[in-house]
Amino acid sequence: MALSLDDIRHLFDAHGSMAYSGEPVTQLQHALQTAWLAEEAGASRELIVAALLHDLGHLLNLQGETPTERGIDDLHQYYALPFLRPVFSDAVLEPIRLHVDAKRCLCAMDPEYHARLSADSVRSLQLQGGVFDKDEARAFVQLPYARDAMTLRRWDDAAKDASRVTPPLSHYLGIAASVA
Repeated sequence: MALSLDDIRHLFDAHGSMAYSGEPVTQLQHALQTAWLAEEAGASRELIVAALLHDLGHLLNLQGETPTERGIDDLHQYYALPFLRPVFSDAVLEPIRLHVDAKRCLCAMDPEYHARLSADSVRSLQLQGGVFDKDEARAFVQLPYARDAMTLRRWDDAAKDASRVTPPLSHYLGIAASVA
């Protein structure tokens, strides 16, 4: 079953107020901030939508607050894809699917990146397979949309500011409608 834009709005209305895994923002604030950072950077409309929806799997596979503290990897990067695939192209879906492995790759390529990860992101990194080795990192960057996923990942990491003001969800759902 595909998710409509109304379904996506409903998911954010119903669950967007949940804390974003040990961070000072909600799921909705995190999604909006990630999309805003993408928009501010001049990203394509598809990548802005990927930024908005990259963690939608958390809202579909509810595991409670901070599941990593209980040793749970909710596989959120995959969970939303079957619902989104009938609606969006690979330019939206692949950065979502790859954003977790992008963290694993960035950690392998940039020790300073790893040092800046939040406590929850470090916990989830271990549950998600840990830092890539050099060969895995080289293979990852060759994948279609890997660069977009790595860029999305950096916005993801920066989208945890409780005081940041963003456009509303309706603004980004309008962009989503234009690429659906």
